[in-house]
Amino acid sequence: MQGWSVVRRNTISLAAASLVVLVACTSSGGDDTSVSPTTPADDGSVESTSTASPASTRSEVTITDEPPSEQASDSSPGGGTSSTLADQPGAVIGPVPFADLEIEVFPVPAGSRPHDVAPALDGGIWYTAQRLGELGHLDPQSGATRHIPLGPGSAPHGVIVDADGIAWVTDGGLNAIVSVDPATDEVTTYPLPSSAPNANLNTAAFDGAGRLWFTGQNGVYGVLDPASGTIDAYPSPRGRGPYGIAATPAGNIYFASLAGSYVGAISADGAVVEIDPPTPDQGARRVWSDSTGAIWVSEWNSGQVSRFEPDTDRWTQWRLPGDDPSAYAVYVDAADQVWVSDFGGNAIHRFDPGSETFDTFQLPADPGDVRQILGRDREVWGAQSADDSLIVIRPAG
Repeated sequence: MQGWSVVRRNTISLAAASLVVLVACTSSGGDDTSVSPTTPADDGSVESTSTASPASTRSEVTITDEPPSEQASDSSPGGGTSSTLADQPGAVIGPVPFADLEIEVFPVPAGSRPHDVAPALDGGIWYTAQRLGELGHLDPQSGATRHIPLGPGSAPHGVIVDADGIAWVTDGGLNAIVSVDPATDEVTTYPLPSSAPNANLNTAAFDGAGRLWFTGQNGVYGVLDPASGTIDAYPSPRGRGPYGIAATPAGNIYFASLAGSYVGAISADGAVVEIDPPTPDQGARRVWSDSTGAIWVSEWNSGQVSRFEPDTDRWTQWRLPGDDPSAYAVYVDAADQVWVSDFGGNAIHRFDPGSETFDTFQLPADPGDVRQILGRDREVWGAQSADDSLIVIRPAG
């Protein structure tokens, strides 16, 4: 498809000169806190080929029996070329044709191993520099980056931003939730209770009451009340595995268990309802909600993206394009387009639930290893953790 392109931007640190170089090429067409080697950034142009796939393999299963709930014990516990965008405040490039989009690449400091990203209120992008134990901030306008050390032993995994612009980090190395004030760079640490040592913290999400829920792969989920600083941790159903976590528009919390291959719905009192996807041992890795409150799941082992509709207990599944897909993360934009990062295909896919078709964006780096996706108006962001770079998909120009 002529017009789809990849742009690489040479990123500078705050101490460097302010020159930014853009090079465009037009094309046709399991991790924990452990660290693996990264691939050096390429200083030249990047060429990538992307294809739009036909309708995917789809299956539907209706669940008639509601899974039993498990009460945790007290002692453990979203101006492109499409005019439709102007009518959709907050829409994230869902309606924009594939050929009118580009990927732009922003290198970050060598050795960062960026893991998760979160758009900042100032127009920048926060990213967890997992290998360096720091929270990074990218200015997409200048390409400048700055890093904030989180403390000795830090290994940050997830980052999200609250309504006040505070960045909240799940730090597996510190076994703590960490907040960073963007105005002062002040770091505040909320250690997990002694009942949850080495939780291997993963991701976090705010519920409708403003409480921060989080997951730990070593068999923990928990909640932090930012107002009081109180933090509680609970043992998860089936032990190890809690990974991605997200909130619905109504503020309800769901998490995915990678090792347990289930989705957990957390009630206000901390109890968990275990919800089993139809495919056994599918490896549910991350979750996200669409505007209707349906839960989308990236299935690492099966290579599928699936949707659970809580009101009807109905599951629908679609296999990603390619020969050997591995669905890592899922993100649903404000136009209810579904974005999935694929380790097996070294790609990011955009799925349209209406037409049941995929668009495939090959990653500029090989491997790129995009572990998480998040977005804002007309932009979808991810981190190429194997390349020490951030990427954004957005309308060209």
